[in-house]
Amino acid sequence: MEGVDDGGIETVLDSKDMQQQSKAFDKLTDRVEDRQLDSTRVQEAMASIAASAEADWKATRLREKELASVKISAADVDIIANELELDPKVAERTLREHKGDAVAAIRHLLR
Repeated sequence: MEGVDDGGIETVLDSKDMQQQSKAFDKLTDRVEDRQLDSTRVQEAMASIAASAEADWKATRLREKELASVKISAADVDIIANELELDPKVAERTLREHKGDAVAAIRHLLR
């Protein structure tokens, strides 16, 4: 390849310099492509995490709705809370998790 320097004299760049410049340019473009691939991977991972978090949130909401629909006796909650010296909310939650079965709830709490 021929070029003109400031003095107007034509110089010939040897092929070794051109190869080195070409390799340096390839390395530069490879890094840019790698960064683009990395950012794509990051975006995919973030989308996957967001989808997983939303699925977990929906599952939790569904579970809470199921537990809220379980019929329990206020007397059972009071007995469990008083006898086992628990917060009534803990007694109620445990009773709901055991579908209103006071004996199963107490067994679970005594483990």
